[in-house]
Amino acid sequence: MRLSEDRFVALVEEAVAGLPTWVRDTLDNVEVFVDDEPADGRPLLGLYEGVPLSARGGNYSGVLPDRITLFAGPIRRQSGGDEARLRAIVQHTVAHEIAHHFGIDDDRLLEIDAY
Repeated sequence: MRLSEDRFVALVEEAVAGLPTWVRDTLDNVEVFVDDEPADGRPLLGLYEGVPLSARGGNYSGVLPDRITLFAGPIRRQSGGDEARLRAIVQHTVAHEIAHHFGIDDDRLLEIDAY
């Protein structure tokens, strides 16, 4: 089953909306995007690019928003065509990339068993 791009984006929006209120309220200067595939061919489901909240100081101003990109192709392939699995992968990937926005790196996510 191949979901439309609009349906995939709706699942991403649903995942962001489903984050705890305190998380949504704390997000600052970050935008979420959907792309088909990682540009460099890496096997990524998502990518955070920016300055994590934990690294922002008093001089943080006038910068472009952080970017969280979800890659539809790899996520679709990992879901195996199962929409419930796809939804779960999207939710997990959104939470993972939001964790990076908060300054939590992959080692810490492994340590707290968030994978």
